[in-house]
Amino acid sequence: MKKPLRPTALLASVLAALLASSVAYAQDATAPSVSAAEFERCLAGLRGSAAFASISESTWQAHVKPLQPDATVLPLLNRQPEFTLPVWDYMAMLVDKERVQDGRAAYRQWLPTLRQIEQRYGVSPAVVTGVWGVESNFGKIAGGRPLLQSLSTLSCFGRRQSYFRGEFASALRIVQEGSIAAHKLNGSWAGAFGHTQFMPSTFLSIAVDFDGDGKIDLFRSTADAIGSVANYFVAHGWKPGMPAFYPVQVPADETALRTLLAPDINPTFNATQMLSAGARLLDGGDKHNGPLALVEFPNG
Repeated sequence: MKKPLRPTALLASVLAALLASSVAYAQDATAPSVSAAEFERCLAGLRGSAAFASISESTWQAHVKPLQPDATVLPLLNRQPEFTLPVWDYMAMLVDKERVQDGRAAYRQWLPTLRQIEQRYGVSPAVVTGVWGVESNFGKIAGGRPLLQSLSTLSCFGRRQSYFRGEFASALRIVQEGSIAAHKLNGSWAGAFGHTQFMPSTFLSIAVDFDGDGKIDLFRSTADAIGSVANYFVAHGWKPGMPAFYPVQVPADETALRTLLAPDINPTFNATQMLSAGARLLDGGDKHNGPLALVEFPNG
């Protein structure tokens, strides 16, 4: 039986904000064995690389030298629910009755701040509240793994080491600059943290001090967290009224499309590339010139 048409392409600016929500749902699998000696050699190599040039020797000695690898993060690289569950199952898991009720309560409680955010960034209170709910269930589920340990491990073992090395360097910068103490920098297995599950590089480039107290706190300042969500959207080209997704009709022969998606767990591409791979973009998606990202790819 032919599968019904489903919305499969989401603007990259929206998907990136949702990726870290896997902290709440990814389940641990059997951890592989990793070598402590290999970990030390890897860290020594990172120390001399350009990405870590801004990290002082005192920061390195205090916060990197004592680290031990955490192999339990490695199986989670392949178990992110955004990519292992059909999109409708994923949405049903995230948007249940309790979360909707909590969202309405959070919306009412923070509406004055949300209105201020809308005035500054043009992102509606409903959109900001929705992202907040998906990311951490309104601050209830933010993760408790030490980021430096997780990111150092992912920098040395498993897939996507280059990506995680950049995030590890960014996390060390956060600590070095005094933005967040190392022992308080806890979050998801992949390195996301706070109410809105920002990655360290996103924190450095996009997070804002919306409450005006002179510091950015995505853990205890709801205003900073939700204001940063809106700034994230604007930084990625969000315009008021822009659709959140475009439906895509997958071709009968999926070979070219799978090749397009193969390089990365979060592939991005444009409408022209999707069309050349045989997909049919509906509802104006073929006219979208910016990056797209796939949220569901039907099997079989």
